[in-house]
Amino acid sequence: MPQVKSYAAGTPCWVDLMTSDPKGARDFYGQLFGWELAVGQSETGNYTLAQLGGLPVAGLGGQPKPDDLPVVWTTYFATDSVDHTVERVTSNGGSVNMAPADVTDQGRMAVVSDPANAMFGLWQAGKHFGSALVNEPGTICWNELMTPDLAAARRFYTSVFGYEWDEVDTGPGGPAYSTFAVDGRAVGGAMQLDASQTGGAPPAWMADFAVADADVTTRKAAELGGGVNVPATDSSYGRFAILRDPQGGAFAVIRLADT
Repeated sequence: MPQVKSYAAGTPCWVDLMTSDPKGARDFYGQLFGWELAVGQSETGNYTLAQLGGLPVAGLGGQPKPDDLPVVWTTYFATDSVDHTVERVTSNGGSVNMAPADVTDQGRMAVVSDPANAMFGLWQAGKHFGSALVNEPGTICWNELMTPDLAAARRFYTSVFGYEWDEVDTGPGGPAYSTFAVDGRAVGGAMQLDASQTGGAPPAWMADFAVADADVTTRKAAELGGGVNVPATDSSYGRFAILRDPQGGAFAVIRLADT
């Protein structure tokens, strides 16, 4: 069981959902992934920890999102200093959605956007360091950026996090794709997509959850009131699908090729 006890700076370390219907989201994802859901107290906005075997794997917002914001999964990146990383974000053309703030004794966070307006979070660990279990069914296994300008995105994220990049061959006519690495280990990816490929969806980070069977999970998501953006499809990394929850939040599931 791939437990994690810490994250190097620049590594995706956590995902959480901003939703219009917290109870509906808990019902959907709890059944879809078999999560144990620990709803927080009012002083934390009823923020919910999704757990497997008692280990935190993701978060769900406990209060409805503002009306002007989309339902979205946010990827958080580990950092040794949220404040210094925010400075690098803004000095390289990004913007601040939520200024650095302490989250009780759990850590310090900020929410920012890259120059293409893809939103992501920053997390400086306190008692909470991030997902304690990964790459198992029901847990996060990959995070990737959908962007209209991959070259510009690579420059920005390298300036902010110091990434090393590798280009990935996606086949004839496939989109440009690169993986980024921390200390020589690939920890996420970025894909260049045009408006015709995204249906006009804005640039965004996608959370990929491991599952035992992508087809079974796709059918179950539909039974629970969700939808399918991309049906179960084979890839070199495994069989994947892009789904949406009943409130419209997009996420990916994949049965990893080596599991």
